[in-house]
Amino acid sequence: MAKDKKKGFFSWLGFGRKNEEETQQQEAQQYDNDVVKDVENKSPHETAVDAATAEAERQHQTEQAAIKAAEDEAERQYEAQQAAIDAATEQAESERKAKLAALQAAQDQAEQAHQEAQEKILAEEKTERERQETEAIRIAEAEMERQRQVELAAIQAAEEAEEQRRQAELAAIQAAEEQAERERQAAEAARLAEEQAERERQAAEAARLAEEQAERERQAAEAARLAEEQAERERQAAEAARLAEEQAERERQAAEAARLAEEQAERERQAAEAARLAEEQAERERQAAEAARLAEEQAERERQAAEAARLAEEQAAEEARIAEEEAERLRLEEEKNNSPTEQEKPKKEGFFARLKKGLLKTRQNLGSGFFGLFSGKKIDDDLFEELEEQLLIADVGVDTTRKIIDNLTAHASRKELKDAEALYGKLREEMSDILAKVDKPLVIEDKKPYVILMVGVNGVGKTTTIGKLARQYQSEGKSVMLAAGDTFRAAAVEQLQVWGERNKIPVVAQHTGADPASVIFDAIQSAQAKGVDVLIADTAGRLQNKSHLMEELKKIVRVMKKLDENAPHEIMLTLDASTGQNAVSQAKLFDDAVGLTGITLTKLDGTAKGGVIFSIADQFGIPIRYIGIGEGIEDLRPFKADDFIEALFAREE
Repeated sequence: MAKDKKKGFFSWLGFGRKNEEETQQQEAQQYDNDVVKDVENKSPHETAVDAATAEAERQHQTEQAAIKAAEDEAERQYEAQQAAIDAATEQAESERKAKLAALQAAQDQAEQAHQEAQEKILAEEKTERERQETEAIRIAEAEMERQRQVELAAIQAAEEAEEQRRQAELAAIQAAEEQAERERQAAEAARLAEEQAERERQAAEAARLAEEQAERERQAAEAARLAEEQAERERQAAEAARLAEEQAERERQAAEAARLAEEQAERERQAAEAARLAEEQAERERQAAEAARLAEEQAERERQAAEAARLAEEQAAEEARIAEEEAERLRLEEEKNNSPTEQEKPKKEGFFARLKKGLLKTRQNLGSGFFGLFSGKKIDDDLFEELEEQLLIADVGVDTTRKIIDNLTAHASRKELKDAEALYGKLREEMSDILAKVDKPLVIEDKKPYVILMVGVNGVGKTTTIGKLARQYQSEGKSVMLAAGDTFRAAAVEQLQVWGERNKIPVVAQHTGADPASVIFDAIQSAQAKGVDVLIADTAGRLQNKSHLMEELKKIVRVMKKLDENAPHEIMLTLDASTGQNAVSQAKLFDDAVGLTGITLTKLDGTAKGGVIFSIADQFGIPIRYIGIGEGIEDLRPFKADDFIEALFAREE
């Protein structure tokens, strides 16, 4: 520690400063040498700017060196002061230790005798020591304050030197810029003088060129004059030729005008003739249109008369049916009173007889009609060709016919069929198997209401079928409600309401043109509220090629599911058997649109195309719920494959 203090004390006295000053002088000298070299390699303007910059930099370095020297001087003074404080502190401590030693010796000699004096001496010593320490601290603080003032003065001096350096640097830069501006102005004056000389040279050149141009223009003017004279001579010759051509043209135009006048007269004559013919054609078309309109009106009147007659016939038939039902009911009651045990068998035989009678036309092509085809013949290709032709005539369909023929030929090739009679029996078996797959009667499940959605094209007997089904369900003890969803035809709503009134069945209907989905929605709500067993919903007859009507049918199904997610429980398609293969296309399109669950085949009694039932059963496998073989309520019966085949293949007695 003493060594460090000694070093600081010598630094304060200034030893070692000589080496630092020499180093600084060497660096300044080297800097001046570098500046001189740079000046020799630069232009006057750059040299002036660099000189000013270098001077400002030298001043800055000088000021920095002064600041650093001041800081070093302050540091040395501080170290010297600290060394003096440390020396005074050591001296005081030595004196204190000496006094303590003396006092300790005196205390040892007379400790007991001078106890009070010793305590006084110790107190005085302590006070003196505290005073000395306080004085030393005060001196040190005073010295530190003086040192701080010295440092502040040095910093202020450095700042003033920095400001002076900056001002000097600005002055030097300004002087350099003024010098550069003077040089630029001198160079600009020289450039302007050169440009003036160039302009004078160009003016002289332009004067020379103008003289040459004037000479060329004079020569050109002379050539132009000669050319004009030549052109005038040529123009006069051309004018003479033109006048001759114009005369010839006038003569040609006169001839052309005469020809055009003749053509115009011919066109006008043809136009007048065409106008006359057009008027005659228009008159003929007007008369034809009038005749067509009258024919349409007559056809409409006839259609309305036919519709009125049909409705009257239906009304009469319905009244006759009601009277017949009443008579039948009275007869059955009488028979029941007389012999109740023998009632069922005659009833079944009566329906079977009606079924046989209804299938008469179809049976002539199918079933028993085959017996005459097979009778007395051997099994060969000719027989199969005749059978195939007969099946197609009965509208069994190409695919189903091919399947039946293929199965029969397979059995024949295996020698399983002895003769044509055996082939007849196998044919009956094949056709029975086709219908057995769709023999699934409609079972009204325990749902209230059990919703049946009736669909089909116009004219198939859909509304009539609804009335017959409603009457049958009612006779089974079920409560029934009808929904008049065919809002396109007022007659359809009225027809359904007539059925309802006769059988005391409620009918939910709205005005013509109402939304069918809304009508059926209201009907389901009403049926749910009243606890109705069966709700049968009619829909507008629609052609299968009308996509927007099929979309409406999908909408009805969606609306039903909002009230009952399982509704409709049955989607029944009504088909007219007399339409043949057209019924097959109807079944396909309705099934694709809404997914059919049942089929009712009507008008089997009036057609020879009843074979379509086999085509429908074979292609779609959709259950055939009912078949219609007459106009009476009892003529719409649940489909039974065995009874149908039995009636179809029954031989005439």
